[in-house]
Order: sequence, then C-alpha cells, then structure tokens
Amino acid sequence: MAERERGHVRVAVIGSGFGGLGAAVRLRRQGITDFVVLERADAVGGTWRDNSYPGCACDVPSHLYSFSFAPNPEWPRNFSGQPHIRAYLERVTDTFGLRPHLRFNSEVRALRWNGDALHWEVETASGPLTADVVVSATGPLSDPKVPDIPGLDTFPGKVSHSARWDHDYDLRGKRVAMIGTGASAIQIVPAIQPDVERLTLFQRTPPWVLPRADRRISAAEKWLHTKVPATRAARRGLLWGLREMQVSAFTKRPDELGLIEFLARKHMKKAVKDPALRAALTPDYRIGCKRILLSNTYYPALAQPNVDLVASGLKEVRGSTLVGADGSEAEVDAIVFGTGFHVTDLPIAQRVTGARGTTLAEEWKDGMEALRGASAAGFPNFLTIIGPNTGLGNSSMILMIEAQLNYLADYLRQLDVLGGKIALDARPSAVQDWNRKVQQRMTRTVWNTGGCDSWYLDANGRNTTVWPGTTGEFKKVTRQVDLAEYEVLRPPKPAGRSTGERAEVAA
Repeated sequence: MAERERGHVRVAVIGSGFGGLGAAVRLRRQGITDFVVLERADAVGGTWRDNSYPGCACDVPSHLYSFSFAPNPEWPRNFSGQPHIRAYLERVTDTFGLRPHLRFNSEVRALRWNGDALHWEVETASGPLTADVVVSATGPLSDPKVPDIPGLDTFPGKVSHSARWDHDYDLRGKRVAMIGTGASAIQIVPAIQPDVERLTLFQRTPPWVLPRADRRISAAEKWLHTKVPATRAARRGLLWGLREMQVSAFTKRPDELGLIEFLARKHMKKAVKDPALRAALTPDYRIGCKRILLSNTYYPALAQPNVDLVASGLKEVRGSTLVGADGSEAEVDAIVFGTGFHVTDLPIAQRVTGARGTTLAEEWKDGMEALRGASAAGFPNFLTIIGPNTGLGNSSMILMIEAQLNYLADYLRQLDVLGGKIALDARPSAVQDWNRKVQQRMTRTVWNTGGCDSWYLDANGRNTTVWPGTTGEFKKVTRQVDLAEYEVLRPPKPAGRSTGERAEVAA
C-alpha cells in the first residue's frame, strides 16, 4: 500500500506515559511535527493512568520524579499520589501542545519492517499507517502479570489486578485476599485494611521495607519554588546527588548495605510486636536484591487483628477457598493480585517483525538486549524508551528516560545529516559488545549476588532489567549516537535485496 494511502509520518511513538510524552515533547522541541503518539487507552498517563488502586503513590520524591524541562513547583507532598502524577502528565500534554498528535484507542497490533521502502508498516486498532522511525515507549510496567494458579477459574468472587482496579466493586465488609508483597501490595494493604472484614495476605517472599520520609510540602515552599526557580533546581539536585552516592553500594559493594538492613529491621520491630510475625516478615536475602519498598503504614496494618499472613504463598483455589502452600485455608470474597507485570517478556516484542522476518520476541528468546538500551539488531529505525538494562533500583526513571530522549534526538539528527531515505540498524557486534560489558558489571551487583529471585531476572536467571551504574554515567553514554555502531541502510537498487542495501560507515 502506498504511503499516501496508509498515512505516513516521520515518527510513530507508541504509548503516552512518561516515555511517550517525553519523546513527543523532544520531537516538537527539535522542530519535528510530523509524528503521532499511538495510545491504546482513551487518555494519557501510562502506568499512572492504569494504576489507580487505593493508596497508589510514587516511591521517588516528586521533585525528582518529573521532567527537568517541565518542573512543577506545586507538588503537594514529598511523595505525591497517583492523581497528582496523572494530572501532571495531563498538564505536560497541554503545555507542550501534544493533543493534536495523540491517537487514542489505537493499540498497536503489528509492526513490520519494509526493507524496500525503508519504513515501518504499523497496524493499529484505529487503522494502518507507515512511519520512518518507531519509538516504543510502552514501558515495562504496562501489562499485568497474573500467575497460573490451579483452580482460579472456579473462584466465584471478584478477581482483579492492582493495575486494573474496579472502583465499582466495594470491598467494605468483604473477606479479601491480597496476593503478593510488592510495591503495589504494600500500598493497598494499609489502604483497605480498615474497611474490610478480613484481609489475608499471601506472601511468597517478604520485602525489605524502610520508613517513608513523606510530608506535606508547605505553601511557603511552593511559593519559594515558584518565585525562585533556583531553589527548586537545588532541591532536585540534592535529591539526585544523594541517590547517585548510593549506587556504588548496590553495584560494587553490597556488603555495605548491612546498615540499611539494620534500619529496616528496626522499622519493623517498632510496629510489629509479635516475634513470630516479625520472623515471617523478615527477608533472608540482602537488602536491595529485590526492590526496596517504602511505607510507614504497611507493618502497622499487618499487626491489626483482622489481618492474616500466609507466609508460604498461594498454592491453589478451591471455589471460594484459597489454599496456601503450607496447607492453610482462607475463605474469601475477593482476590486482588499484586503480582507485577510482564517486564522481561514485553508483549509488544511479539508484535514487532524486523528486517530478518523474525519478531523481537524471537530475537530476545534468550534474553533482552539492545545497544545503549535503545536499539536491537535487525530492527532498523526502531528505538525503545526504557529498554533492556535501563531500570533503576534506587532513583528516578525520569532521569533515564531523559537520557534516552537525548539519544533519540541525536539519532534523528544523524538521519538528517546522512540525508535522503535512510535507516540505521544496530550492528550485532555492537549490541553484543554493549551487552557483554553490562552483564560483566552486573556480576558484582546486589541484584545478582543478593540471594533472591526478583522480577529483575528473566527466565534464564539473567538480569536484563537494571542499569549497573549511575544515572549520570548513563546520560554520558547516551549523549550521542556513534555511527560506527550502526549499519546504514539505503533503498535497494531495482535488483537489490528486499532488506535494503547496507552501506558501510567508517569508524
């Protein structure tokens, strides 16, 4: 189908969360207006639109969890809640004039690389289009993961996931089972505990929990941050610097985290007086191996008389009876899964077919890997925001997103400099070299040596999720595109190959 028949854009962005909106802003600031943002839902916000469960909030301070180019002096708390973060993203959308570029209810069903035309053919729920460049900003926390529990289909009550909360279902007076003890669960438990008749928490692995230094940001602080922007920048810089100094303990010297474990134990002991309950809630792995959680209300909620802890995890469901691996049983009216997302097996990867006729999921069957977290070999002009090994264990993902936006901007500049119909395809050797160095550094980190099984690891036990360095270092290595790491594709000659002619670029 000809480009004019399908509708053609220079750039198609998938997703309208922080990554997608950030990409859209960067495109406009670079003078590029020929782009669309494809969103499967009917509003912007990404994970902050989808996760609206009771108590939902960010565990990164708000002044650091926001774009550097769109500061918000009006954050209400140190750790603002989901409604405020979603409202912030709506304001970003309006402030930077992104509405005309948004296509809602346009879930991407398939992406296919056309090597003759050197563009992507995009099939969406609202119709087809083609694009020179595709930016995938679907994010790793977008598709809920529900474990395959025997008998779950026999449960007669309400079943939901934390990321698909049903606000029409009233939990008050109900017997509720919470499955999982991750970041969502420790916010949901204290939020619903006072209202339910009984709450049973099925815990497979206890998390390390630290105090949450949250408070209301005063009117005077907001005024000062508005009138004197330097104070706002200084606050953000301090938050960033403190977290940068912590990185070496996670990546090089995990034994230094012992003091943090002491503080976490003290935090638990203050709220949980029952020694048996404390023992069940105490992790047996190094703090930081799994995501460190922040809460002042989780442990007090677990100590309440209407809460039961099943420390062996959920084994099966028999009608309305939930059975733990230890044989304990609980009759419940509703089940809430706080079991995370498809992080290392991104669903979008199954829908992307590259230059070799294989899907990204097939290429990643042994583990995700992408050059500088952005470019996968065999997928020309396809960039991922929050790609492999770009996650963080202790700081703001917005910093990593902005670094990848710098890379995107330079990628597009390089295409302009090369001129004409052009595409860049990451060299397999460059991707392998990058990934080898990342994995070598990963061997010393707490995520690999801490003795836990976390969602950072894929099915092969490889950490394809987290960045083993500082955000400042990542910003440096993504400042510009190194053309020596790419093959340049030009349109094939009449008798050329269907995958496009490849031109060598001098190193």
